[in-house]
Amino acid sequence: MTSDTATRARVLVVDDAATVRLYHNSLLSEAGFEVSEAANGLEAVEASLSAEFDLYVVDVNMPKMNGYTCVETLRSETVGTAAPVVMISTEDRPGDADRAYQAGANLYLVKPVAGDRLVRVATMLTAGREEAA
Repeated sequence: MTSDTATRARVLVVDDAATVRLYHNSLLSEAGFEVSEAANGLEAVEASLSAEFDLYVVDVNMPKMNGYTCVETLRSETVGTAAPVVMISTEDRPGDADRAYQAGANLYLVKPVAGDRLVRVATMLTAGREEAA
């Protein structure tokens, strides 16, 4: 992916912790992504109804709407986004990743995620998005 493509890729970071949103926003912005934020799954769904995103980075444990329900809703007929979803959580029990994949996530990562890994994953998952559009 060229830096020009990265500049245009839109990412929605969804996490109830402001410090995590700030961290992910900073990493992805510095890598050239256009980043928006949502503090919970409900805000993420609302944002996705008014704007298109190329990637969602979603926490699991959040108030109002957890990450699993958020992803299921993003994948539903009502919203219908095919954009990739990376779920990032402190949850690392057997079955947590499976539950994320069943909800429609493309990748499940356990916190803390190294900054360079998040940027590599975002770059990989948004590569070729213009050809698919």
